[in-house]
Amino acid sequence: MGDGAVVVGGGIGGLAAAIGLRQAGWEVTVLERARELADVGAGISLHANGMRALDALGVGDAVRAAARPQYTGGTRTPDGGWLARMDGAALEQALGTPIVGIPRAELHRVLRAALPPECLRIGTEAASVEQDGPGRLRVTVAGTTPVTSDISDLSNTPNTPDPTHTLDAHLVVAADGVNSRLRAQLFPHHPGPAYSGSTVLRAITEHPVALRTDFELTWGPGAEFGHIAFRDGRAEWHAVLNAPPGLRHADPLAAVRRRFAGWHAPIPALLDATRPEDVLHHDIHELTTPLPAYTAGRVVLLGDAAHAMTPHLGQGACQALEDAATLAAALATAPTVESALARYDAQRRPRSQSVARAARQAGRMGQRLSNPLAVAARNTALRLTPSGVTLRTILRHADWTPPARS
Repeated sequence: MGDGAVVVGGGIGGLAAAIGLRQAGWEVTVLERARELADVGAGISLHANGMRALDALGVGDAVRAAARPQYTGGTRTPDGGWLARMDGAALEQALGTPIVGIPRAELHRVLRAALPPECLRIGTEAASVEQDGPGRLRVTVAGTTPVTSDISDLSNTPNTPDPTHTLDAHLVVAADGVNSRLRAQLFPHHPGPAYSGSTVLRAITEHPVALRTDFELTWGPGAEFGHIAFRDGRAEWHAVLNAPPGLRHADPLAAVRRRFAGWHAPIPALLDATRPEDVLHHDIHELTTPLPAYTAGRVVLLGDAAHAMTPHLGQGACQALEDAATLAAALATAPTVESALARYDAQRRPRSQSVARAARQAGRMGQRLSNPLAVAARNTALRLTPSGVTLRTILRHADWTPPARS
């Protein structure tokens, strides 16, 4: 099965979808609105379900080669006491692969390398999608011509402006993020994303930092600080805070230093190794109202466009990768596009929406919790929780197997 497909959005989910579609026999055009990828200064943890999806797409080994396994770490209190330890070896034994940490930009590079340069159109926006006869779609496009598949070249390569034009397609994948324009077009009565109550500041250190663990989270009242160690010795850190939407700081790094003053090592060292201009600041939005469907005709929603969730389980990108692998398998095995998309919706919507609910609840019991008595009760409960229970909680979301393609 296959003809022409347009993927709207060149993020992790969109690039993964393009890889899967090409494997299923489709000609693919990827439209990415930005000239530079968002979140180039951030990092990501990939659980076993995300890695299994990447394996199904044929790029798992390349991602592992660029990533650092996470075997040590856990959750701490601001004074450095441990609430729960992470047993990465036990996770690897149970799932066949450890959690890994990788810069987002590096993951993008791996995914782009699996696609031919000519299928990527950078700085190109899909304004609308319309039916254009049985089984055909017309995508209205404005922007620039394709330039390169190498992220490092994007800011230095001239793009030639194109007038508004249209692309014909037999399938459109809307992977255009939490503020998806295509989702709003397909579901005009859906309220769209809502502010979660949390904002995140994050960066990658300029140089390597001496760390004793691969991954940590520290919970204080209404705040979380975490780090992910990378293969080259640098690390990503993130600070998630309860805050009103739109709050910004003239000096974000100084604001983080003030908020986390007195918190345990290596937090001061991570901040000391960061350049002020590298700090990113984004409010966290989610789809608190679940979508009634992930498809509309031959348009399919994927990733944050379908199920934007809070980061408290580390599952956002993993769910997008699951989407991509599931869509590819459905298109490779179902007799028609319509039946493939129905299968995709049936397989992905219940699971991803369940994970989104679980992430929201994890935030309420973790970073979002601010009442001192409630924080103390939670900390006591975590310290008393057997490690096997913690392991089973992670397995509940990470133990996923891609659908067969035959």
